[in-house]
Amino acid sequence: MNSSDGTAKMDLIGSDRWALGANALTIIRFISAPIFAWMILSDNPSWISFAFGWFLGATDWFDGRLARRATPTKFGAFFDPLADKLVVLLSGFALVSVGVFHWLPMTLILIREVGIQLYRTYWSRRGLSIPARPSAKYKVFVQGLAIVAGVFPLLENNFWVAEVILWIAVAFTLVSGAQYVVDGRGAMSTTGERES
Repeated sequence: MNSSDGTAKMDLIGSDRWALGANALTIIRFISAPIFAWMILSDNPSWISFAFGWFLGATDWFDGRLARRATPTKFGAFFDPLADKLVVLLSGFALVSVGVFHWLPMTLILIREVGIQLYRTYWSRRGLSIPARPSAKYKVFVQGLAIVAGVFPLLENNFWVAEVILWIAVAFTLVSGAQYVVDGRGAMSTTGERES
């Protein structure tokens, strides 16, 4: 769909099967995030929560594959990264509650995720789009790996492995956050990338 000035206009949810499929997986991940956190709080580690964690990771992977074939939508652009953050933060703090993770790395991740979300939302409302960096995908992958390690029954007596992976995730998280800020400042100093 094109606007009157000839620029592409992003649909809300899209109409092609790829966009609808990707957005459906985003909704599943969004709804499943508190269920996963509840599973961790109820019984951790367990094979059920371990399998569920991989299921959530698979929905994210397939979501990305479908989204690359689809016409971009406003729903996907906003809710896909939000669903990822919800999974990581709810399950991560559930693992803090059961003593697998220390509170500090999860708090650093929380501050970065909330801060960058507010930062991107602020500029999005002013028509400036700050595109996602490849490092953001690596960040989500390592965060997910830390979460899955934290619910893996075979690591029950060696959860320090999950903690080490979590600190690696913190490094990715902070670096990608700094890149967003640099990208935003760069866009503001030039013409910027405007959303239609």
